[in-house]
Formats: sequence, structure tokens, C-alpha cells
Amino acid sequence: MAKFFKEPSRTFSEYLLVPGYTGPDCTPDHVDLSTPLVKFSKGEKPAVTMKIPLVSAVMQAVSGPELACALAREGGVAFIYGSQPIERQAAMVRQVKSTKAGFVDSDSNISPDATIADVIALRNRTGHSTMAVTDNGERNGTLVGILTSRDYRESRIDRNTLVKDVMTPYEKLIVGKDGITLSEANDIIWDHKLNQLPIVDENQKLVSFVFRKDYDSHKEYANELLDADKRYVVGAGVNTRDYRERIPALVEAGADVLVIDSSEGYSCWQAETLKWVREQYGDTVKIGAGNVVDADGFRFLAQAGADFIKVGIGGGSICITREQKGIGRGQATATLEVAKARDEYYRETGVYIPVCSDGGIVHDYHITLALAFGADFVMLGRYFARFDEAPNNLVTVNGNYMKEYWGEGSARARNWQRYDVGGEGKMPFVEGVDSYVPYAGSLRENVGLTLSKVRHTMCNCGCLTIPELMENAKVTLVSGTSIVEGGAHDVIVRDENVNAKPM
Repeated sequence: MAKFFKEPSRTFSEYLLVPGYTGPDCTPDHVDLSTPLVKFSKGEKPAVTMKIPLVSAVMQAVSGPELACALAREGGVAFIYGSQPIERQAAMVRQVKSTKAGFVDSDSNISPDATIADVIALRNRTGHSTMAVTDNGERNGTLVGILTSRDYRESRIDRNTLVKDVMTPYEKLIVGKDGITLSEANDIIWDHKLNQLPIVDENQKLVSFVFRKDYDSHKEYANELLDADKRYVVGAGVNTRDYRERIPALVEAGADVLVIDSSEGYSCWQAETLKWVREQYGDTVKIGAGNVVDADGFRFLAQAGADFIKVGIGGGSICITREQKGIGRGQATATLEVAKARDEYYRETGVYIPVCSDGGIVHDYHITLALAFGADFVMLGRYFARFDEAPNNLVTVNGNYMKEYWGEGSARARNWQRYDVGGEGKMPFVEGVDSYVPYAGSLRENVGLTLSKVRHTMCNCGCLTIPELMENAKVTLVSGTSIVEGGAHDVIVRDENVNAKPM
């Protein structure tokens, strides 16, 4: 007979945190959100510790190089999506790893034979008026000049004018040589009153830029997540089909951590992939696995050698796996059970394997609940897809700015490897949708606000660290009526566009 769980599986929206004692030192500025990304033995430190408990989903619409750099600046990790050719994914990883703190990859590049019309189109697309002029118009081409808004007047210049006729040529530029320190680069900028300093290698190939405006902002990134060479930490997704070719390419490109991107991880194929990694690289390559929703799945992947384990099936906003296949589990229940299995495994073996809650995060407070339920960090897709730095398109829908967002199991992505259960290499039906999410602006501003809410809530619970929250949080199940009670009710919310007349 089938096994039936006695309790229903529940979502984070069905719970609230109950306040604990808040002492005089329990203030948001004292909250430490650092958390381990990969497993470690008792008494040791993890190889990678994040400053914040946020990672981005392994999705085409979410995790590209720009978002990876932006999230690393805040202290989290992005996982570059794997549903693309191996070399292109490796190139994205290299792009992130070639970006040292304060050194910015050029995303506005143009050839000397382009026209001002091309310049305006590029500026409108990227929002940047400073452009590197390279021989081939690519970011890694030979630098032949710089074009800024001071080099032409849009209202008066002929749109067919060539870039090479108005740019500042290389001979008149002050440049920095590859290998220069950020301090040395900033000294050059200030000494020569520059707005930007291009960095080139010995062959005059463009490497990066250092901008004057970034000098102060760089100091603000106290949580930057950097490797030993002061490069941003970045992750990448792999699958259980071409891992023998993909993983070596990603390791060579400099990926700090990998994750097997799969909708369901309790499988022989994930075990085989993990076994191959350990045989080839030992413990030097860090790789997470998943997704699972119960203790059995956790223990299977733990014993197979996973460095962290992802929890969640069917809870993503664009995921219809539960609808299509009737498989999955409420995210709150799944996170709680897997976290308990993690703690039991730690008591037995002395090895702590971090748990990542993936999916089911609708509101910011759900992040705090996920941490209280035992997750070491959360993986977010829809959340990050709303930001400028995500690689998806900004569009207008009914007059509102939106960003495109599609699932890896949608007809658009067709990432069949993620839903692979052996057999033919294709997707017989979709498990995700193509959608839009409201545009929200920059990652930095939004992550700052979200984490402020997390810190304040933790203080309300009397907790200053994530382990304290896991240990001491008080959680209550809520009724549908109490959920309604928690929002504005029995009033007409004021519309600021309505002019009220005094009586």
C-alpha cells in the first residue's frame, strides 16, 4: 500500500513567526546574515561562506554575468544557467571571474566604423553613454578609442557620422595596464581628473574599466563575496547528461561552485554525476545537488557526496510540475523535514550539509520563515528576474514596465535535461510557463530592502544569527481568516491621486 503522510504539506504563507525577547543589543545593525554555502566537518570552516543567504536560480531569465557580479557585490552567489552550449556558459563564468572588485567589464562596445545612429541605439539599450571603441566592436577587442556624450551633440550631428571621426583616439587616452591594483587605478583617475580609466593588456586588448563614480560606491560594498584573488565568487549549473564535458570547462573557467540543476534529484543519475566528480576532482570541486522534498531524498544525496542540497519541487512561480505530474510537496513542510534530516545527519557523521530552500518564496518575510524552518539559504528566480541586471528583456505590458520571465521547463527554454528521467532526450510536455513580472529597478536597492526586513524580523524574534533563528524561532500555523486579518482590512485604503476636500 502507498505511504501516506499524516500531515498536509504546507506553504510559507500558512505560518507566522511569534516574537521573542528583544534585548538592548538586538538591533538590525548587529544581525549577522552570513551562512555556509558548502558542507564542512565539525570544528572546520566551510570553503565558501556567503555574507547573505541569497542565491539566484539556474535560469535563462535570471542568472547571467551582470547579475552574478551584482549579487556577489551584495554577498550572495548567482548560478549561471546551464541550458546553453558549454563554451558559452564557460565564457559567462570567465566574464564574472575576470571582473575584479572595482574593475568593470565593458557592456557598451562599438566599432570605429559604426554610425552615431548605432551609438544612440546602443546607449538606449544599455543606458550607458561611455563606450569603448574596439576594432571589432566586442568587449575583448583591441581598444582604438573612447566615445562619450561629450564627443558629439545629438541634436546637431548627422546620424550617419562615423564613430572614428568623433571619438577620442587611443593615442590621446590615458590607460592602465592589466595587473594594476584598484588603488593605483584610482590614483591615476584622480591625478588626471578622469571619469573613467580603460584597462588594457600588453596587446592593447580591452580588459575592463575603472570609473570615478564607482570609487565611493565600491567602499559601500562591505559584503562583497570575493575569492582569494579578489574576483567575484560565481556558481554554475550542470546536468546529468553532458557533465563529463561541461564540468571540466566550467572548472577551467573558474567557477567556484557547481549545482546539478534538476527538478527532481532523488535519482541514480545524480548519484553517478556526484561519483564522477569525486573520482575526478576529490573534494576540490564543490557541487550541490537536488531537488528533494523529504528526508529520504536528503540522505541519498548526502551519502552520494553533495556539498549542499536543494529543496523544492513545483513551488516556483512559473513551475507547473505539480499541475502536470501531480508530484511535489508544500515548500514549508519540505524545508522543515529536510532540515531535520540535515541536523540528524550532522549528529551522526559530524558533517554539516547546507540546505537551500528553492521555490515558494512569494513575500520577503517568507525568506525569514525559510531560514527559521532550517534552510541555510534560499534560491530565488522570480525575485531576481525583476531587476535591471537580469538578462531578460524589459517590455511594456498595458502601459506598465515588466520583465520577461520564463521557466526552464517552458516551451521557450525547453531545458529537457532539467526534467530528465532517462530515455529520449526531449521534453514530451512542458512543466513551466512563459510570463512577465513587474520591473523593480536595481538589484542593490531591492536586496537592501529585503534584507532590512529580514534583519528587523530576526530582531523581533530575539535572534542575531541564522543558527540562532533556526534554534530559537517560534512559529505558529495561521488560519485563512488570520491571513486576511494580517493585511489592511475593513478600511478603504487611501488613494493619493484623489484630492480630498475639507468639510
